[in-house]
Amino acid sequence: MQAELIDIRNHLIQHAPFDDMPEELINELTASIEISYVRAGTQITETGQISTHLYYVRSGAVEIFRRSGELYNRIGEGAIFGQFGLLMRGQVRFPARALEDSLLYRVSADVFLNLFESDENFADFVEIEDRSRLRSAVSRREKSNTLMTSRVSRLISRKTVSAPTTVRLQEAARIMTDNSVSALLLMDGEGDNERLRGIITDRDLRIRAVTEALPSETPISDIMTEGLITIRASSYIFEAMLTMLHNNVHHLPVMDGHEVRGMIALADIVRYESQSSLYLVSNIYHQQNVKGLKKISNDVRDSFVRMVNEDANSHMIGSAMAGIGRSFTQRLLELGEEELGPPPVPYCFMALGSMARDEQLVVTDQDNAMILSDNFVPEEHDAYFLALAKFVSDGLAECGYTYCTGDIMATNPKWRQPLKVWRNYFTDWIENPKADALLNSNIFFDLDGIYGRTEFAEELKALVADKASNSQLFLTLMARNALNRTPPLGFFRTFVLEEDGKHQKTFNLKRRGTAPLSDLLRIHALACGSQAQNSFERLKSIGKTKLIMEDDLSNLRDALEFISIVRIRHQALTLEAGGEPDNNVRPEDLSPFERSHLKDAFQVVSNAQKFLRFRYNSQATRHV
Repeated sequence: MQAELIDIRNHLIQHAPFDDMPEELINELTASIEISYVRAGTQITETGQISTHLYYVRSGAVEIFRRSGELYNRIGEGAIFGQFGLLMRGQVRFPARALEDSLLYRVSADVFLNLFESDENFADFVEIEDRSRLRSAVSRREKSNTLMTSRVSRLISRKTVSAPTTVRLQEAARIMTDNSVSALLLMDGEGDNERLRGIITDRDLRIRAVTEALPSETPISDIMTEGLITIRASSYIFEAMLTMLHNNVHHLPVMDGHEVRGMIALADIVRYESQSSLYLVSNIYHQQNVKGLKKISNDVRDSFVRMVNEDANSHMIGSAMAGIGRSFTQRLLELGEEELGPPPVPYCFMALGSMARDEQLVVTDQDNAMILSDNFVPEEHDAYFLALAKFVSDGLAECGYTYCTGDIMATNPKWRQPLKVWRNYFTDWIENPKADALLNSNIFFDLDGIYGRTEFAEELKALVADKASNSQLFLTLMARNALNRTPPLGFFRTFVLEEDGKHQKTFNLKRRGTAPLSDLLRIHALACGSQAQNSFERLKSIGKTKLIMEDDLSNLRDALEFISIVRIRHQALTLEAGGEPDNNVRPEDLSPFERSHLKDAFQVVSNAQKFLRFRYNSQATRHV
């Protein structure tokens, strides 16, 4: 077999449905492949055309549409499309367009039908609608695990390609070309002392080397990226996906201690991740104006619904949605700086609340603030930062993130201050916990620096963790405040419902369920000196200190997951029905399973609040 055909075959057998195809069939298929290269934006198939080929994405990304023009899916390396029209022996059912420059393999209708008749696994795969495919594959093949149970290490398909940091620019490019890789790991030391130092990607070569016309003998260390985001080989694939979303990176070195086990790329995860949230994030950064961002913001709800329908857990959904929200914010900040010019002094843009906790859903508003350098001079600099804050806030509103009714936004001058002012804010709230200070603590102590000098936000996290853990009075009054929101469970385990207003005969799953849990976990985490923001991560931090027994921690984890996922499903079902999602549910709309287990979950919250009251009540020395 020719080298080119071997390369095609080796790529096909890495991806379903070709990974367990009989050798004779895969060889026949390989010999029949037609290769096609399409530029980004090219229409590949159109509604009304006669279906003539099955398409396989070798590299790049493709958008699939419904005949109405509505976006249906985004797919990447290793995915197929065009099968439904061929199965019907008729016209194209789902038109396709290249999202990125893409290399495609084309399989003729005759070859496709022969595979369909000859290989039962292939037939099963192409007949199943993509929303159900992952679930069907899990039940059919033990090796096809979900994102939640598959380890990152199983995505490593080739030997690590690396070079010493002393290599020159031209040699680094040659190594990447010879090994057909888009990223090169750069190492220091030798043998047991070898350590990962940096990375260089195709994009780095284009932007930092070719564009700048650097000499071929330039040391690669001059343009490499240091301070790498990495992931452990024992981590789950969904954790890798969330890491890419959170940090907007396309390559992750996989580590086993100090040893590099391999590297995974965006395309490796996309073939598992049919929700396409990673491609949505990538598309956000390709937009050149607010109009473009607004246009693709409709995809956020589609991505949310797809994740729900594919049984992702609440942590994965919340983190993915928060990653998408961060990306909109970051891109707006980039566009704002392009329009207004570079900032006069360094700054950090902070996300607050559910985005900072990685617990964002589709019903959300803006909660953000700015930390400015201590060199900030209001008379000289504030006009710029007000204009930037307004650009971002208005842009977010255009993209579906409504203005905060409490004015917790960087457009409010109170929340657009130098780092030294923020230090004073946080210190005063903890040392003088009046009613407004406690309210602000609930809002601002869930924080995440998402753009600019993010170390400013890290400094505030450290300050809070240190001071709050050493102030029993502050924690006691925070606990007392947290007990004002109780789960909707009556004495006889009946649901307590709203009695009037437009939400009559409902209960609010956020206000009466996830919010009380978030509040009490925040307090326990602060008591432990933890800087964790996400509620599940706070549970881990609390567990390390033995503040709460392991059985009780497990109950809290289960309660948080169940209440969250019922809330998530409620919103997804409302969206699919064409309604506007909210957090208010009627008991009769829940299944018997959900009603029964919600009562159990609410009871766990109630018991946890009793423990909170017991732990801190005796330490109260005065009232607010």
